[in-house]
Amino acid sequence: MLEKKEHNYEKAVLVGVVTQHQDEDKLQEYMDELEFLAYTAGATVDRRFTQKLTQPDSKTFIGSGKAQEIRDYVKEHEIGTVIFDDELSPSQLKNLEREMEVKILDRTNLILDIFAQRATTSYARTQVELAQYQYLLPRLTRMWTHLERQKGGIGMRGPGETEIETDRRIIRDRISLLKDKLKTIDKQMATQRNNRGKVVRVALVGYTNVGKSTLMNALSKSEVFAENKLFATLDTTVRKVVIGNLPFLLTDTVGFIRKLPTQLVESFKSTLDEVREADLLIHVVDISHESFEDHIDSVNQILMEINAHQKPMIMIFNKIDDFSYEKKDEDDLTPSTRKNISLEEWKNTWMAKSKYPTVFISALTKENFPEMKKMIYDEVMKIHISRFPYNDFLFEYFDNDEEENNPE
Repeated sequence: MLEKKEHNYEKAVLVGVVTQHQDEDKLQEYMDELEFLAYTAGATVDRRFTQKLTQPDSKTFIGSGKAQEIRDYVKEHEIGTVIFDDELSPSQLKNLEREMEVKILDRTNLILDIFAQRATTSYARTQVELAQYQYLLPRLTRMWTHLERQKGGIGMRGPGETEIETDRRIIRDRISLLKDKLKTIDKQMATQRNNRGKVVRVALVGYTNVGKSTLMNALSKSEVFAENKLFATLDTTVRKVVIGNLPFLLTDTVGFIRKLPTQLVESFKSTLDEVREADLLIHVVDISHESFEDHIDSVNQILMEINAHQKPMIMIFNKIDDFSYEKKDEDDLTPSTRKNISLEEWKNTWMAKSKYPTVFISALTKENFPEMKKMIYDEVMKIHISRFPYNDFLFEYFDNDEEENNPE
């Protein structure tokens, strides 16, 4: 189920709905993200379809008229995949596949597929496989559509239902086995965390593709895999970092995303335990992304769900080298928008707005790194002193580059 395959880029179309809870601007953001997800999974997007609905249609999610329009388009342009921005129910999935006669994916299935591609360690692969089976279990009926063509009557009672029940039982057994395996690994990882002693633990958290792994590499001088795609990192990486004279453990964790499948939150419990048990969180934000404030809210929501929202935190706004804005002319009297806000204005906003220490950096060019390191040092030192109040080796922070051999 988790075999890695080389992707020939598939042609796909995207489908989203405008509802009372999701206006056109918000849908556009989600569709942009969905297109990036599709690209990460190995698909090229040919077209986007949107539909305005009071609420999603119970049978086809988008209504029969729009479903027919999409069917005609994919047939005419030989497109093999239709990707929906929201999670589809088993019946909606089944009806859409029957209507369009192509592969139907929803956002959850797409994210699971990316995770399956990205999982490298046995532990990550086990977590993803569990999430996939949990997603697949209620959707098994769509895999037996060839049996639905059988007519009823004497001699025509096929084994379809028996086969489905057999498969369900096999999958339930597999889920139980995977859960037991994860429990064993969870205990091993908990032991590893306990064996780290009282060293201060710092965890990088943030939306996916904000530069956490790049920052990890820059701080720890390690070579964690980093790529400009979503979910480049699935496996938790822990490295020892020393700033000035102060050592601590830095953890790179899986990125968060809006509409994160509940199966993944449950399956990646141990990965999230690294966040729960951290002494300090470094919340990394992509300041160059137009929806970065929504990303912050999404990450804070997940931190609240895993009961890690009250921990000490540092806000690091990354990718200032990629930031751009549209400067208004002095005689332009039209109302300003987010696109007209300069980096300095954002700095002033967040320095005043955030209750946490805040710094703006570029992990790629290392701009403002001394300021960031000083901030991390100060926060780690507070925790270290509370843990070791009589430790006398600590002294004033010094710059690694200029004063390494001349501490004050």
